[in-house]
Amino acid sequence: MFDFNPIAITFCGYLLLMVAVGFIAWHYTRDFTDYVLGGRSLGGLVTALSVGASDMSGWLLMGLPGAVFLSGISESWLAIGLCIGSYINWSIVASRLRLYTERCHNALTLPDYLSRRFEDDKRILSIICAVVILIFFTIYSASGVVAGARLFESTFDIEYSTALWIGAAATILYVFIGGFLAVSWTDTIQAALMCVALVATPLVVMNELGGFGTTIDKVASIDLSMLDMFKGQTAVGIASLLAWGLGYFGQPHLLVRFMAARSIKVIPSARRTSIIWMVFCLAGAVSVGFFGCAYFAEHTQAGAAVVANPELVFIVLSQVLFNPWIAGILMSAILAAVMSTLSCQLLVCSSTLTEDFYRTFIRPKASTRELIWFGRAMVLAVSLVAIFIAMDPNSKVLGLVSYAWAGFGASFGPVIIMSLWSKRMTKTGALAGMISGAVTVIVWNTFGWFGLYEIIPGFIVSTLCIVIFSRLGPRPSEAMLKSFKEVQSAVKHGSDLQSANS
Repeated sequence: MFDFNPIAITFCGYLLLMVAVGFIAWHYTRDFTDYVLGGRSLGGLVTALSVGASDMSGWLLMGLPGAVFLSGISESWLAIGLCIGSYINWSIVASRLRLYTERCHNALTLPDYLSRRFEDDKRILSIICAVVILIFFTIYSASGVVAGARLFESTFDIEYSTALWIGAAATILYVFIGGFLAVSWTDTIQAALMCVALVATPLVVMNELGGFGTTIDKVASIDLSMLDMFKGQTAVGIASLLAWGLGYFGQPHLLVRFMAARSIKVIPSARRTSIIWMVFCLAGAVSVGFFGCAYFAEHTQAGAAVVANPELVFIVLSQVLFNPWIAGILMSAILAAVMSTLSCQLLVCSSTLTEDFYRTFIRPKASTRELIWFGRAMVLAVSLVAIFIAMDPNSKVLGLVSYAWAGFGASFGPVIIMSLWSKRMTKTGALAGMISGAVTVIVWNTFGWFGLYEIIPGFIVSTLCIVIFSRLGPRPSEAMLKSFKEVQSAVKHGSDLQSANS
């Protein structure tokens, strides 16, 4: 099927390396806690890069450069919003969530945490939370499958339907085998590769075009408005792009990385590393699309595929500018972005189905071996649904990500923040916030009112519902207030709960 050219060999080597990491992680996976949360053993560097790689899916190297290629630097408002949102998320959520999930009987998933945090014995919160995760993550996973398929389709000139299965196979395999440790370790490798690729490519493009100043002049000669941060933007448009930053507070695949950190003492250094990595990657992605305009204006024949589908700009630049061996490594960065996000999404879905449905309602006394194998089966099941959704060859990566990102941000974001910071929040408030946020996103996306990104009204409605409904029902119990006080004290002193309570 493949010609054994340098790009094909590089791709195959990269895939084999990721699968090998999966087998190594399998050796260290002793129980279900290891499989879904790595035994809460991640150090600062792995936590930082794992959060970054899990966050930046195929849209980083395809969707964002494509948007900038089409509209210019004005699309970078999205990148600015993401940087701000990520920093705040690390600052106000990471440490508290790490401690609170441990305090809540070592909760392994967000649904489990919320049920235990609000003493929901009937597990209604857990069920609603799990349903929201499965709905939006299946859509999110489909975006990763689409990005992987586009990569294999354009690189090896194969049918989209065939590329769909090949692109998903390696990711499914190492998640199936190694679980959370495999996902986290491979994320670290993939994050480094993504950063190198996104820094190197725009630098080479600038060099080819005669330097930074010359490149900017070429872009200006094509369309001066490409340099305008406010090109085609309204106040609503800028607010919508910046509002992507709100999504961070509710992304289960990122929050679970905070939960898996070895200690809250690694959080500050992890935050610095993650934000620096993020700034370099987002700046590089914007530069790829921006400088790609100038390059393909001079090399129109090479840019025909990019004009047809702007999301291919990074792929085509890699192919035409670099030695095939280097191009193979750079394009593996797209595969890295796809695999890193898709893998943790599959694992979160699997963990939710296993911990919050199977063990809670069907097999409470299931053995560790049974839980791990059921979790692996769920990885395959969710993968098949995501592949089915991605079968439409007209699917756009950024569109799928945008919808899922808003869904999680609005339904979980306010709930997570308030659960960590408000001692007066109740189960009724959490339930109202979660449902209202999800419903608002779905309805707003359907009708597209005012051109406003649905995460904004969803986040506002969810927050208001939490505040209002938390005051209508019974007040928090003494046990809930005690747990809240213990966590706040531990965070204030920068210590883990064990030392805080000793």
